[in-house]
Amino acid sequence: MDSKLEQVKLKYQQGQALLDRGQYRTSVKTLEEAKSLVNPSSKLGGEVQLSLVTAYQGIDKMDDAIALCEELTRHPNLGIRQQSQRILYILKAPQLKRPEAWMTKIPVTTSEDNPTPRYVQAKPATKPIKKTSLDLEDISQMDTKDNGFIGLALGLFIIIIGGLIWLS
Repeated sequence: MDSKLEQVKLKYQQGQALLDRGQYRTSVKTLEEAKSLVNPSSKLGGEVQLSLVTAYQGIDKMDDAIALCEELTRHPNLGIRQQSQRILYILKAPQLKRPEAWMTKIPVTTSEDNPTPRYVQAKPATKPIKKTSLDLEDISQMDTKDNGFIGLALGLFIIIIGGLIWLS
């Protein structure tokens, strides 16, 4: 009994890892094996089936994904039911048309006459990169004499604060 549960968990983890890597066909096969070994009414069985719904989407088997998701809306586990209802809502949502301007056209790099890809040779750099030094200004040429602004601002600040204190 324990070995069967361990086998299900292992298949489920493998299916999840394959799903995460985008290997949907292999993931479907692995998750279907896990589904056949587990009690579909158990929480683990529901989790396996939810992952299978996602894998079906990955291989564009939307009818299978929707059918399995509809079954899961009647699952004994509340969490599985709620999650499958959310997924089912998304699966049944109407597909929006995307404007052509949103699409990026990828050019074909092979032709029927020549099936090898065509690459463009990069042009060599024409000018060598030269190192530039920072142009530092000569500080002895700058006027660093104090113009008294800070003293004036500080004096005004003290007078204003003193006047506010005296008035209150």
